[in-house]
Amino acid sequence: MTDRGPLEAVSPLDGRYAGDTEPLTEYGSEAALSAARVRVEVEYLLALSDLEATPLSLSTADREALRALYEEFDADDAATVKRLETDGYDDYPATNHDVKAVEYFVRMHLPDAEARAPWVHFGLTSEDVNNLAHRLLLKPAVRSVLVPAAREIRDALVEGARAHRDLPMLARTHGQPATPTTYGKELAVYAARLGRALGRLEAATDDLAGKLAGASGTYAAHHAAYPDVDWRAFAGSFVESLGLRHAPLATQVNPCDDLAAVFDALRGVNNVLLDLDVDMWLYVSDGYLGQATVAGESGSSTMPHKVNPIDFENSEGNLSKANADLAFLADHVTTSRLQRDLSDSTVKRNVGAALAHCLVGYRRTAAGLETVAPDDAAMRADLEANPAVVGEAVQTILRREGDTGAYERVKDLTRGERVTLEEFRALFDNLDVEESVREELHALTPGGYTGLGSDLVDDLDE
Repeated sequence: MTDRGPLEAVSPLDGRYAGDTEPLTEYGSEAALSAARVRVEVEYLLALSDLEATPLSLSTADREALRALYEEFDADDAATVKRLETDGYDDYPATNHDVKAVEYFVRMHLPDAEARAPWVHFGLTSEDVNNLAHRLLLKPAVRSVLVPAAREIRDALVEGARAHRDLPMLARTHGQPATPTTYGKELAVYAARLGRALGRLEAATDDLAGKLAGASGTYAAHHAAYPDVDWRAFAGSFVESLGLRHAPLATQVNPCDDLAAVFDALRGVNNVLLDLDVDMWLYVSDGYLGQATVAGESGSSTMPHKVNPIDFENSEGNLSKANADLAFLADHVTTSRLQRDLSDSTVKRNVGAALAHCLVGYRRTAAGLETVAPDDAAMRADLEANPAVVGEAVQTILRREGDTGAYERVKDLTRGERVTLEEFRALFDNLDVEESVREELHALTPGGYTGLGSDLVDDLDE
């Protein structure tokens, strides 16, 4: 078979979007999983050698050579592990088992292998290795790739909020003209929401927990071999040395509530951005945001004038796909029949794809924000065309003056009607109010009725 390129990829993540998803390769690929498994096997072997109860001894040079197995793990090593699994390699027959293939790979490179080989994977079940390896990949994938990409969006929103804090804009509630706001304040709302969502995501990754308790979660094999060793303390120390919280109670499977929490937190981030994508799309549609054109780019195959908000649309599609995958993952990985079934194994291989759709979505949202700019004139024209929005201010000021029928009076004038500012002012002239109050009412304009909108931008955290 000839080598296949991106155009032959089954998934767009490895084809059309390969350039976007490349940063996740070292965390979401099969090669990455093999390397993480090697890391767990090697570090476990080193931990066993530190136990006084075991006769295993490894020199400093031995330790460095073993750690190099995963620190320098490359494409050839990944191919060797795969051959051990599918075809066999050297004196090892095909394992038809991916974790067993990793065990044999470590054995092949073990100094004084004849004496030390029995200690590789000693007392472990494959899930002891897998549950740790998956978490060792998920944590940096989220913290080193996804979170920084999402924080770039938040930074852009904060910058935009401060730059446009005073730009008045007609708000729409239920799709209808409503009390004006400022464009900057609306961006600040999204920046604040995204910041909180990212905080929840980081907290969830900090709570990832690993198990190392054997075939049924009882440390049975370990205890049978060395009953005097405190295996619970050993497991706790080992798991924590990998940067994970220890999960002391498990079946053969590590309960994946911690993974589900990460997936749910990711969906929280995505939901904020989906909401942002839709609003940006609508602002473009309303003419509030102008879009930069790209030389040579076509917006439509038939309508040459089109400049479409494709980045926000692409983000919306990818984040929706990501959320569907993340919801499925969260629901599936938290269940296992009795002490173990294998359905989660193939499901967890799709975690990288879900993360990749997130990353594509984040990059498209960021690109969309870079290509739009508010149209001050369009926003102000829409405000002037909807003077009825000051009705809230009118009836509230009149209430302050003790007018019990203020709401009804303004309602009769404005509800369902296209009212001019002059008609409002005619109403003011017929009111029995102090002249100072009349002047206050006459001074109201849609563009000036933004309350504390611009000041609210200061409530953003750095």
